[in-house]
Amino acid sequence: MKKKTIGKEYIFTALILFVVLAVTMVLDSQLPSYHIVIKVIKKASVYSLVAVSMNLLNGFTGLFSLGQAGFMLLGAYSYAVLCIPVAKRAGVYQYFDGGIVKFSLPEIFASFLGDKVGSAVGMANVWGFPNKMGSNGGGAFLLIYLLFVFIFSYVGLPAEFAMGRRAATGTLGTYKSAWATRGKGCGKAGAVLGWLPLAGSLCIAIGYAVIVTYVLKALVDSLAGTLMSADTAAWFGEFSSKPYSVVPYHIIVVAGTLLTLFLGAHSIEKTNKVMMPLFFVIFLVLAVRVAFLPGVAEGYRFMFTPRWEALKDPMIWIWAMGQAFFSLSVTGSGMIVYGAYLPKDEDVVDVAQHTALFDTIAAIVAALVIIPACFAYGLDVGSGPSLLFVTLPTILQDVPLGRLFAVILYIAMIFAGVSSLQNMFEAVAESLLNRFPKLSRTAVLILLGLLCLGFGLGMEPISKWGPWMDLVSIYIIPIGATLGAVSWFYVMKKDELLDAVNTGSGRTRGALWYGVGRYVYVPIAVVLCFVALFKHISF
Repeated sequence: MKKKTIGKEYIFTALILFVVLAVTMVLDSQLPSYHIVIKVIKKASVYSLVAVSMNLLNGFTGLFSLGQAGFMLLGAYSYAVLCIPVAKRAGVYQYFDGGIVKFSLPEIFASFLGDKVGSAVGMANVWGFPNKMGSNGGGAFLLIYLLFVFIFSYVGLPAEFAMGRRAATGTLGTYKSAWATRGKGCGKAGAVLGWLPLAGSLCIAIGYAVIVTYVLKALVDSLAGTLMSADTAAWFGEFSSKPYSVVPYHIIVVAGTLLTLFLGAHSIEKTNKVMMPLFFVIFLVLAVRVAFLPGVAEGYRFMFTPRWEALKDPMIWIWAMGQAFFSLSVTGSGMIVYGAYLPKDEDVVDVAQHTALFDTIAAIVAALVIIPACFAYGLDVGSGPSLLFVTLPTILQDVPLGRLFAVILYIAMIFAGVSSLQNMFEAVAESLLNRFPKLSRTAVLILLGLLCLGFGLGMEPISKWGPWMDLVSIYIIPIGATLGAVSWFYVMKKDELLDAVNTGSGRTRGALWYGVGRYVYVPIAVVLCFVALFKHISF
C-alpha cells in the first residue's frame, strides 16, 4: 500500500501561517499598540478570518446564518476580556471594581515563559535531559534530579540573580563588586577571576552554535522533504563528518542571533516572549502525538517508576546533580546578566523558582516526546547527538504527518537554542562594555560573532566539536561555576549578600538560606568540579 504523504501545498500553507503568526507576535512586542503597522495587521487578520468563515458557510453551503455573527461577538468579547492588562482593568470597568476576571493571559505567558526562563531552557532540556534520564535509571534519575533542582533554585540561582542586580552590570563587574566587600585590593582580584566564567560563556557559545546549525540543516531538509526519505544515519554522517559542510547555515545562526541582540539587551526578553510559549506549545503537541504510538506504555513506566536499587549508584547522583546544575545555567556568568535587568521589587528567590519550574516542565515534556517514542521503536534513548539527528527522524519517517512534526520539532529546538545563544553573547558583551566603556555595543557584538564563526567553522565535524565541548564542560565551566559559588557564599560578606537577596522580597531570607548555600550548594559545586576534572566527565 502506498504511504500517504502530505501535499506540498499544505506544508507551505502551514509554514506561511506559522511565519505570519511569529512575525505578528514579534512586531506586537516591539512596536507600540497604536502603530499603523500593528493596526493594519490586526484589521487584516480579523477581516481575513471573517471572509474565510463567511465563505465556509455561505460559499460552500449556500446557507445564511445570523447566529454566526453572535458567535463571533462572543469570541471577540472573550478575547478582549482575557487580554486587557491587569493594570488597566480599573479604567475599563470603572463601576465594577476592575471586573470579574483578575488576570491577563498575555501577562501570564510573558512573565513566566519569557525573560525568566529563556536562558535556562535550551538543548539541555531537549536533548540532554532525555539522554541522561534514559542512561541513568529513568524514574530514579528523575527523583534525584528534582531534589537538586530544588536546592539550586533555592540558593544558587537566586544568588546569581541578586549579585547581577546588585552590581547592575555583567560578569566582570559583578565579581569585582562581590570581592570588593573584603577590600579594594580583593575587588581587583575578583575582576581578574571573573574572566574565567566569562570565557566559559564564549567557549560554550562557539560549540553551541554548531549544534544549532545542525538543527537548522535538519529543519531545511525537513521542509524540502529529503530528510523524510533519507537513511538518517547516512544523512547525518554526510555533513557531520566533513569540514565546512554547513557553513551557510552556521552564518545564518550566528547572524540571526546577533540581529536580535542589536535591538538591545532587552530584546532577549522580547524575543523570548515569542519563543518560549511556542516552545512549550510545540512540544506539548508532539507529546500528545507520541502518546498514540504503540508500545509507549513501557516508556512511561521507565520514566515514572523508580528502580530504588539505582539510588545506591553514586554516578546516577552525580549525573543528576550535573544535569540540574547546568540545565539551570548556574555557571557563574550567564544568569548574572538577567539579574542585572531585574527590577528592585522582584523577589529573586521567587523568580529563580519560577525559572526552575518551567525549565523542569520543559525537560519533562521533551522527555515525554523522546523516551516513549524510542521505546515504541526499540531505539537507544542514550545515543547522544544522534538522538536528534538520526533516531528522531527515523521515528518521524514512519509517523503520519511525520514531515510536519519534524518541521515543528526543529523549529522549537532553534527557538530554544537561539535564546540560549542570546544569553551567552549578552553575558560577554555586557561585561566587555562595562570594562571598556569606550567600545561600541555594535562593534563588540560583531567581534563576538566573528570569533564564534572563526573558531566554530573549524569544528563543524562532530569529531572536532565533541573534544571542544568536552574541554569546555570538563574544565572551564565547572571551575567557573565553583568560583561563582565560592565568591557569593565565602568571599562576599554575609550581610551584603543577604541584603542583595532580600531586596524586593516579601519574606526575609536569613541564616537558613545562607546556611544551605554555604554548606550544601557550595560543597555540591566543588564535588562536581572535582568529578569533572579528575574523572573527565562532561556534563
